Amino acid sequence: MALNHTYDARLLQQETTVGAGVQVLLLTLLGTAIGMGPAGWLTGLAFALATWAVLTRAVLRSRLRSFGMANRVTLGRATLVGGVTALVADSFESSPPVTLFVGLTAVALILDGVDGKVARRTGTSSALGARFDMEVDAFLIVVLSVYVAMSLGPWVLLIGAMRYVFVAAAKVLPWLNGELPPSMARKTVAAWQGIALLVAGSGLLPFAATAGIVASALASLVWSFGRDVLWLWSVREDGLGPVELVGDTVVEPVAELVAGG
Repeated sequence: MALNHTYDARLLQQETTVGAGVQVLLLTLLGTAIGMGPAGWLTGLAFALATWAVLTRAVLRSRLRSFGMANRVTLGRATLVGGVTALVADSFESSPPVTLFVGLTAVALILDGVDGKVARRTGTSSALGARFDMEVDAFLIVVLSVYVAMSLGPWVLLIGAMRYVFVAAAKVLPWLNGELPPSMARKTVAAWQGIALLVAGSGLLPFAATAGIVASALASLVWSFGRDVLWLWSVREDGLGPVELVGDTVVEPVAELVAGG
């Protein structure tokens, strides 16, 4: 049994190491194509190293029997997010090619719905996969918020920061760790954040239209967060712990929501 566990652990480590290698390869291609500066390289490499370290530790602690195709899709998205992160860091020195920035971001957003479907169809859904997917999505929104904020103003950063503020608040207010019923509105709002920021980042629309689109994304996110916080407050158990069931409705953990709202 010990030998099998060691062998499985090595396979899992190989998966994450290959992912880091692909990330470095993407950065090399980007650097060659656009002449990426030190800021882009250092940020991209830091992202690759952090992803490799955190993910390797997580998969080993989770004792997965295999990494799974769904996690490979998410790892591929993380690689694209690393490329977008490098481009945004490099944009402080020179603007990245619009087609390249939009292309990487669009594919990362489109693949957001793929890993979950793959996990369900293959019966490989896991807490690790859900958390991995959530963190990749949340970080991409942060990066896009930073990029768009450079042209629209620092208020855009609220979109990327809101989920992390919510998580931090839940450390102080335990009832925020309660569970929420599934909501199509919540999923729609989460998806709209990425779309709105991508449109804004493309620079294809006039300033006023771009600002209006991003403002609508922020407003919808505030509404969604506010609605869920009020719901959690209404069903709290004196702030002592999460609510596990709401009648016969299947509920999902707040910690696994991409945008939180």
